[in-house]
Amino acid sequence: MKKKFFWILLLFVTTSQSQTYLKVNAFTTLLTVPNIAMETSIGNKTTFNLDIMASFWKSVNNKPREFYSLTPEFRYHFKAKDNGFYLGAHFGGSIYNFQKWNYLNTDYYEKGVGYFAGATIGYKAKINERFLLDCFLGGGWHHGFYKGYRISDGSRYEHVKNYNKSGEWLPYRGGVMVSYRLH
Repeated sequence: MKKKFFWILLLFVTTSQSQTYLKVNAFTTLLTVPNIAMETSIGNKTTFNLDIMASFWKSVNNKPREFYSLTPEFRYHFKAKDNGFYLGAHFGGSIYNFQKWNYLNTDYYEKGVGYFAGATIGYKAKINERFLLDCFLGGGWHHGFYKGYRISDGSRYEHVKNYNKSGEWLPYRGGVMVSYRLH
């Protein structure tokens, strides 16, 4: 029921407003980590952005680099919704099989799920009636629930009974979205 309500609400919001954009992050796409989004108007100076990012890389240089994240975000625009500065607030989730940033020179990696909450600051520059650029940077608190393994033999490196927990303040969003207006 909740899923059905969400999709009906999203369809209503998308079709009832005149500005809905499909977006692709130019930087992450060049790094072969697709980041796509949809942003739609929900008020005079407000929009809703739904962002999906995925790294399908099982391994890079024998280090796990696979993750998936979903980020719904509310945005407030100081001027026009398609030109100028905005602030966003988001809460999202992630699934990962990844070596954490503070274990880069070790034999350890983590497999788990997480949630995050944070903020985004951005600037939109209108190119023409259909296209705009959305430059943004964001971060916040990420809390993960994971099991730690050794890359060399797949054995557990920590000895917690269920899941290990870790929370960190991180910059985890950024780039330049090339946006195309649908309506």
